[in-house]
Amino acid sequence: MHLLYLDDSGSIANKNEEYFVLGGVCVPETSVYWLSNQLEKIATTIAPGNSRQIEFHASEIFSGRRFPWNNYKSRDERAQILKNILLVLQDAHSDIVVFACAIHKESFPHDDLMSKAFEDLSSRFDMYLHRISTPKHYEKGLIILDKTTYENSLQELAKSFRLEGNRWGSRLKHIPEVPFFVDSKASRLTQLADHIAYAVFRRYNANDLNYFNCIENRFDQSDGVLHGLAHLQTNNPHCTCPACITRR
Repeated sequence: MHLLYLDDSGSIANKNEEYFVLGGVCVPETSVYWLSNQLEKIATTIAPGNSRQIEFHASEIFSGRRFPWNNYKSRDERAQILKNILLVLQDAHSDIVVFACAIHKESFPHDDLMSKAFEDLSSRFDMYLHRISTPKHYEKGLIILDKTTYENSLQELAKSFRLEGNRWGSRLKHIPEVPFFVDSKASRLTQLADHIAYAVFRRYNANDLNYFNCIENRFDQSDGVLHGLAHLQTNNPHCTCPACITRR
């Protein structure tokens, strides 16, 4: 079983932001403890003896307005914490991969962007599981998201994709259950998903590569194509981001 932890970054309603991102990390069930423990070690350095009270939320660390991040007065210090969280993937096994979908909001003014991003990533996740399956071992996956107002709609959407197919006519054959929703405070890997989504958001919305560079080599890829990253837009046919350029 492979678990895909997802979270979103950017506000669909905020007209000052150009992008909305859904992203996260795919982890084999055998690696969940190891990866969670790597993040717990970072929390322990921030609050020794009280690490469970630390929730890694990327935008809060970046802004430094709330405790405990307001104790770090230097933006560079807070940026390093963000990077350290993302860099736990450096030592991870190669079967821990990253997925994200960045949507240029003005390109799709009439679409439900959360549903659009979820449809894209659930399809990519299913294709990844199909690609790594063997005749002797049929890989299955489960999607886990932070609790959200989209819970009911995404569960219905996933059920529809599994039974009837998505817009491309493909049914989700490797994802046997609807998404599960958890409180991010209780899940270090949901917090990591938040950081991955934020890193992709900063890359597209602010042209800030500082965090994206920490995870670029972890996106699912095969035969020179970056399958794990989608850049959905209609405003720049000559985009040279990794997602676009590897598909030309």
